[in-house]
Amino acid sequence: MNPNAKDRSILRLAIPNKGRIADPVIELVESGGLKLENSRTRRLISKTSDPDIEVLFARPADIPEYVANGAADIGITGRDMVLERGSVVDEILDLKSGHARLVLAVPEDSGITSSKQLGGMKVATEFPGICGKYFDEIGVDVVLVPVGGACEAAPYLGIADAIVDLTSSGTTLATNNLRIVDEILDSTTILIGNPGSRKKFHEKIDEFCLAIDSVIHARGQRYLMMNVERSYLDDVRAVLPGLSGPTVMDVVSDKSMVAVHAVVSEDHLYSLVSTLKRAGAKDILVVPIERMIR
Repeated sequence: MNPNAKDRSILRLAIPNKGRIADPVIELVESGGLKLENSRTRRLISKTSDPDIEVLFARPADIPEYVANGAADIGITGRDMVLERGSVVDEILDLKSGHARLVLAVPEDSGITSSKQLGGMKVATEFPGICGKYFDEIGVDVVLVPVGGACEAAPYLGIADAIVDLTSSGTTLATNNLRIVDEILDSTTILIGNPGSRKKFHEKIDEFCLAIDSVIHARGQRYLMMNVERSYLDDVRAVLPGLSGPTVMDVVSDKSMVAVHAVVSEDHLYSLVSTLKRAGAKDILVVPIERMIR
């Protein structure tokens, strides 16, 4: 940990200032209740609604090293960035978002069907560290061509025979007539921590993790509330999925009725509401869930 980190009394969180995961990360952090000042301008260092936490806006590729050397105590970036830098950090929490695959791809009309056929050939990539390790492990010597972007154009510019690049859906690769030969890495957005800072700020980091984790677990969930006549309760229970079964409470104003509450997946809602109605439920309310603490 660097000297500044040792003296600092405020937890510093590093988050991306640009790139595909920057906006989702800011939304996640603020949904957890930590409001960021200057989130639009993304000034280098910004205050938050918690006086004991400040934010460092940085390039996603730089965040692993900032956390490793103590310039930041915790940070949010892609697992691919951490592995590429080889930074010594703790992975604290998988944020279950920003999913992407690091793949080896070749031109569609290429006769290459295996990475072992690339011996002596050129491979363009933004991830020379991961890429070099991959080819070392399979015992294939290639010439790595580091590029800073638009990797998919490299084969058609004549500077590479294959590429190693990130893809979410594969659409960009297909559009550029590239075919996936192998998947090297499955990456998501993760929360990482400096080992020394985790000891110093453990309570504040645990508090932050709880807030973020509660938002993650609320994704895709809805809270259902309904009234049910007691005679129909078993029928409603039979069709009502939930995390741990429905909660049933007496309705004080009508002894023949009960109130039934349950957390259900949004994927089930379309047909579930009409099924519950047919089973005897009424006054059905569907409520979004912002945070769910286990």
